[in-house]
Amino acid sequence: MKPTRETGLEIVTDPVRAEASLWRRARFEDDGRSRETLFNRYVVLARSVAARHFGWRRRAIDRGDIEQFAYEGLLQALDRYDPLLGVPFGAYARPRIAGNVADGMRRMTDLDAQLGQRQRLRQERMRSLGPIEAAPADPLAALADLAVDLALGLMLEGTGMVEDATSVDRRPTPYEGLAWRQTQAAIAAELERLPDSEGAVIRQHYHTGLSFAHIADLLRLTRGRVSQLHKSAIDRLRRRLRHH
Repeated sequence: MKPTRETGLEIVTDPVRAEASLWRRARFEDDGRSRETLFNRYVVLARSVAARHFGWRRRAIDRGDIEQFAYEGLLQALDRYDPLLGVPFGAYARPRIAGNVADGMRRMTDLDAQLGQRQRLRQERMRSLGPIEAAPADPLAALADLAVDLALGLMLEGTGMVEDATSVDRRPTPYEGLAWRQTQAAIAAELERLPDSEGAVIRQHYHTGLSFAHIADLLRLTRGRVSQLHKSAIDRLRRRLRHH
């Protein structure tokens, strides 16, 4: 009996072969999009490991901090994994993520534990947006731009891009509903139009909750470049939304 020839579509839709293709492009062709796709695919594993350690914690440590340690362990596993050995990545990565979480929790000082990860992420954004110029041509306009930029960051957090089981209910009241939905739709549309590099920074920072340092590791960029891309993306969103 003549063997059936596989089509390209069958190969692409086969999860095992699709992942093998991602590893080949990420590891041997240094393809950044494939690396990000693999990270996104296994971020649920990292969060599940973080959740277990959060349940075992013996002192006040913010869950966001534990997740950052888990993301760091996942990034390290992505770099060290050899797909040619035939070991499933999940089985390879889980103990490494858990080990990095445990090490990170031991390294944390009491002061670090008191300053939650969400607060640190917001401070990072503030530094990214930068201070207003010493003598801007229009001080009020510059201040207004900064206020809008900060509000955009809060909206990106509060519109479902970053969800936290312990967060307060940010759903709008009936009076705010229409304006909220319109603004949310406008932001979602503009996010799709961002350049790839800016879109990746916004996705990973606001959707996944990665720090700039971990985004830099994921995207093979410097931390300073990630900060620049974040500022550029927020500036671009502000300018476009003003035309809606």
